[in-house]
Amino acid sequence: MPSIEYFYSAHSAFAYLGSSRLKQIADAAGVEIIHKPMDLRIVLAGSGEAGFAGRSKKHMNYYFKREIDRWSEYRNAPVLGYRPTHHDNSNDMANGMLLAGLQQGMDIGDLAHAMLEGHWRYDADLADRDTLVKLAQGVGVDPEPLLAAALSDEVEAIYKANTREAIDRSVFGSPTYFVNGDMFYGQDHLELVERALKQPFMGDWPL
Repeated sequence: MPSIEYFYSAHSAFAYLGSSRLKQIADAAGVEIIHKPMDLRIVLAGSGEAGFAGRSKKHMNYYFKREIDRWSEYRNAPVLGYRPTHHDNSNDMANGMLLAGLQQGMDIGDLAHAMLEGHWRYDADLADRDTLVKLAQGVGVDPEPLLAAALSDEVEAIYKANTREAIDRSVFGSPTYFVNGDMFYGQDHLELVERALKQPFMGDWPL
């Protein structure tokens, strides 16, 4: 039975836009989503992609404004209409909470979606402990065990391993999905992910 490996960061706009659709696809196919939160800034640097500060204004206006607005409408995933106020803050605690949840045997899908939606729809600061507490409680998750472990050495090691794995497997953005080793970058490829679960595409990755 195939699964969907899901590389993303808790603050990613396009992971948010695809989050509900990803769950629909996985549920319909009866497959597991394997969550792999990663440090997106390190992945971008490690893959050779230009960081956000190094991209042109035209690129940013198209990809992080017009594309977000269109996909928000298409996926029925409301967004702020502007770049979140706290978008440049650290995501380590939020991603660490998700990893701690996995370590503690939780299904973190709802919590991950709450973080993504909180950031892009409600301008939540994912570096703020009180905000993370409220987001977790909003989906029925006890935040304290996750926060206690979020920045631990054990969780940090997993975070670094996910980040290194992403770079080694040619991931260059969030979200990126793998089905049977085949890589699909971007939530705009979720319909291809859906097809791959039913019938793999010809050819191999990496080329």
